[in-house]
Amino acid sequence: MKNQRNITFTISLLFVLTLFSCNGDKVTKKDITIIPEPAVIEYGNGYFKIDDKTLVIADTNNPEIFKLANTLIERLNSAADLDIKIKKQSKNINQIILELLENEDLGEEGYHLLVQNNIVRLQANKAAGLFYGIQTIFQLLPVDIFSYQKVNNIEWHIPCVEITDKPRFSWRGMHLDVSRHFFPPEFIKKYIDIIALHKMNIFHWHLTDDNGWRIEINKYPGLTDISAWRVDREDKHWKEREPQKEDEKATYGGFYTQEEIREIVEYAGSKYVRVLPEIEMPGHTSEVFAAYPEYSCTGKIFTVRPGSYWPNSEIFCAGNDSVFVFLEGILSEVINLFPFEYIHIGGDEADKTRWKACPKCQSRINKENLKDEDELQSYFIKRIEKYLTSRNKKLIGWDEILEGGLASDATVMSWRGLDGGIAAAKLGHDVIMCPGTHCYFDHYQADPESQPLAIGGYTNLKKVYSFNPIPKSLNKDEEAYVLGGQANVWTEYIPDPEHIEYMALPRMTALAEVLWTPENKRNWRNFRKRLIIQYERFDRLGINYYNSKQ
Repeated sequence: MKNQRNITFTISLLFVLTLFSCNGDKVTKKDITIIPEPAVIEYGNGYFKIDDKTLVIADTNNPEIFKLANTLIERLNSAADLDIKIKKQSKNINQIILELLENEDLGEEGYHLLVQNNIVRLQANKAAGLFYGIQTIFQLLPVDIFSYQKVNNIEWHIPCVEITDKPRFSWRGMHLDVSRHFFPPEFIKKYIDIIALHKMNIFHWHLTDDNGWRIEINKYPGLTDISAWRVDREDKHWKEREPQKEDEKATYGGFYTQEEIREIVEYAGSKYVRVLPEIEMPGHTSEVFAAYPEYSCTGKIFTVRPGSYWPNSEIFCAGNDSVFVFLEGILSEVINLFPFEYIHIGGDEADKTRWKACPKCQSRINKENLKDEDELQSYFIKRIEKYLTSRNKKLIGWDEILEGGLASDATVMSWRGLDGGIAAAKLGHDVIMCPGTHCYFDHYQADPESQPLAIGGYTNLKKVYSFNPIPKSLNKDEEAYVLGGQANVWTEYIPDPEHIEYMALPRMTALAEVLWTPENKRNWRNFRKRLIIQYERFDRLGINYYNSKQ
């Protein structure tokens, strides 16, 4: 602790001296348009100029740090048309230094950035912190740094500032449903880029649902031969699509090969984004029964649904032991593809009608001394959790997994408001908050008359920005169980990548600040001003967005 205090004191002293030695005009708040707003900013005088004489100083023997240094210079060299080099050390006075240090105040993802006239020093405990600091450097530069083409006649200046920053929450996520509509791997990477741009760190990949199975499972090829495809009804309203006829061929859909998934996961890791796979169970599984009807309660063969049907009563048979063998075979391959410690198993909207009529399910209830079908679902989830635990994974489910009793170490993703999250936190379980009221980006974001067709609801930018993942009803100990939050993008009414971007942005930008910035630093009016420049960044990056005014 003494050494850390000395480091902090030295850094602070350096900056105080810098304020008196910096040349140029005083930097002011209006000159800084960083999103999310950093925890602490001090303003100096003048700027640091980047040119061909600038060097990036980094530990070239550390592959991860060397890669981050390349992340910095690649954008500078491409957009700014410079030829900046990386060196381990130099006497050159025009330097950008990346270095690791030990300062427990910065945590796993925090960073300290000191910009002086002749030197920029970026420090962090971990490489992730350096990555986020580099994103801040980009936002301190002229907006054309985000251009894919070389930009001439621009002075590449970084204002003299000192920033000490770290996220408020460890879980800062964006979800994407690829079952209702399939999106190519190239767009998945772009979506990850957008997540990383906002200093968010979780990509929740909703890979399976009634409308299509999207992940290659070698043990069960029927899942991609049959369950990944449905009849093409894209010319009709989602709720008015008739089922596949006997003489029709299923042509709409697709899936990600295991090779593609590994590549995407590796790509996300390079952006410090962890990928959370979701494999739905026990409900939202009728697409599975198109290929493997023996795992349902009825044994009936289905075709993959081209649209919405309600109630959704098809469900895995909880009384059939072969179902769990089947699911463990799937999860075994999923676990080998995704290094993240969590696996999402869905658990939502599991209609129990089939279980009530199924002799095997009723036998299971009696044999296990279960009270009812809700406890049967709890039995189902606990059995899956036991397998995941044996493979060193943690289970996450939607808040319906509370019904009938929560699995011992399960994490709850609270979407039906905050109540599920509150209940889980009070039971001592980790929670991710994503209530539909604030975090469902498939809702309308403005007057429906002015917007593309959406599923319904109304969640505008200001409402997202007002979100607080910590409910007032939790005490300090219980608050610690709230890992953070995320937004969910369900795609029934979102058929193409450009539409996803339009629905996600700028609401993702607002949520990013909610999850990163200290609550007392958030200011709606100031955010709106900074958002104007964020839109310019989106333009340079070729990102589609809704130009929201509220």
